[in-house]
Amino acid sequence: MIKKRSYKGKYKPSNPKKYKGDSSNIIYRSLWERKVMVYCDTNPYILEWQSEEIVIPYRNPVNGRLSRYFPDFWVKYQNDKGNITQKIIEVKPKKYTISPRQNPKRKTKLWRSEVLEYLKNTAKWKAAEKYCKKRGYSFQILTEDFLSPYK
Repeated sequence: MIKKRSYKGKYKPSNPKKYKGDSSNIIYRSLWERKVMVYCDTNPYILEWQSEEIVIPYRNPVNGRLSRYFPDFWVKYQNDKGNITQKIIEVKPKKYTISPRQNPKRKTKLWRSEVLEYLKNTAKWKAAEKYCKKRGYSFQILTEDFLSPYK
């Protein structure tokens, strides 16, 4: 019997004092998110971190309603110049960061779903950039290109 690895689970930090929130309830929804958690937990330059603890309001362009966005990570770290800086990070597959084709030959349900998801994601990310700018943070989307450079 082959045991399948779970892509979802609870992360137990080795440095719980670095985590700003409930360190007994840190949930990852992908192995990439878990990889970022391990990095934040073990990197000495990461001073504090959170996972899905920040709420950013945004207008959902699909239904027009005010919605809430919970970015994957907030990180407070010492940069290479020795300055303390803060960043909000979203972990996403690269295919969700690229606009679907504008005029496909067939407008399938899958294509429509991809368009709606892309519109919603870009609205979230614009709200996150505005939120970060207001607070002096930066915003970054991490894809497999960054998280899995060696395949």
